[in-house]
Amino acid sequence: MPRVVVAPDKFKGTLTAAQVAAHVAAGLRRMQVDLDVVEVPIADGGDGTVDAAVAAGFRRVAATVTGPVGSPVDASFAVRGQTGLVELAAASGLAMLGDRRDPLGATSRGTGELIRAALDAGCTEIVLGVGGSASTDGGAGMVQALGARLLDPAGAELAAGGAALLKLARVELSGLDARLRESRIVLASDVDNPLLGPHGAAAVYGPQKGATARDVELLDTALARWARLVDVDVAGRPGAGAAGGVGYAALAVLQAVMRPGIDVVLELIGFDALVAGAALVITGEGALDEQTLHGKAPAGVAAAARRAGVPVLAVCGRCLLPPGRLAEAGIEAAYALTDVEPDITRCMAAPGPLLEQLAGRIDLASALR
Repeated sequence: MPRVVVAPDKFKGTLTAAQVAAHVAAGLRRMQVDLDVVEVPIADGGDGTVDAAVAAGFRRVAATVTGPVGSPVDASFAVRGQTGLVELAAASGLAMLGDRRDPLGATSRGTGELIRAALDAGCTEIVLGVGGSASTDGGAGMVQALGARLLDPAGAELAAGGAALLKLARVELSGLDARLRESRIVLASDVDNPLLGPHGAAAVYGPQKGATARDVELLDTALARWARLVDVDVAGRPGAGAAGGVGYAALAVLQAVMRPGIDVVLELIGFDALVAGAALVITGEGALDEQTLHGKAPAGVAAAARRAGVPVLAVCGRCLLPPGRLAEAGIEAAYALTDVEPDITRCMAAPGPLLEQLAGRIDLASALR
């Protein structure tokens, strides 16, 4: 019986990765009953990463932490053995705010609290998946939650948010949780922006978080002060600008090792073993576009499948890549919801049934030849 591994990312704003996998699997099973379909929801370090880990056998651990604007939020992280997976979006995510953006005051403190909870759970390796951050605080809130002291000229603890860093006078790291020195921190990110400047955290991602042009200038100045006082020369490194500068704090203060998010996730869920001997892999995400080819989940899945000699197809809401570009990524063909329903509004309103119809259109006879 041929085995098909269905390994999609989420369709952002409509379906989780697990829901996408379930609908595709249902459509495939209706089309061909003698098929071993394995559902493997995936993520690239951003929203949905903990869910992907739990689906692969990690244990979910609940924690109440400080949300991006200071109010408590219910979050969770994933644990297997001594490895903990922390998803920034679960504690400090932009999606948690709805329309209540706070570009100057939002904090990454909750992410640090999740890391501390993972340490409390006995983890000695912590994977920090970043993406979808609400804050541009350079990771200051995260390290405060882990015991660092950020002091203003009067010796008082600094307030939350990126703008507060303008008043930063002294950084004391001696109080950092001692367990961090004995732990391996992995920064799972595909962002290659530096911390500062026209390609930095404030300039590129600040407007998405509600920052005006004046706010961006202020935040960039504040982040420069933060980097100067931390005094670890990694602000120019690719990835330092990830998640509003959380990447900088992870590299400079937590001494993290940075790796592509999808590579880390695929390794954690044991994807190479899952794909070994499979006849076909089906991956996908909401939109297949040029961004997909630069470290996004479907490209990572396709690369892993190609190493195993397994052909890859993709499903998506819409496909903006020509066949040649798909082929370069190792994807033989893409099937889009807009092929079934040209009205994008309807695709967004009822993607599940349409996805099952779409799966029924896949030419399995050719794909499994």
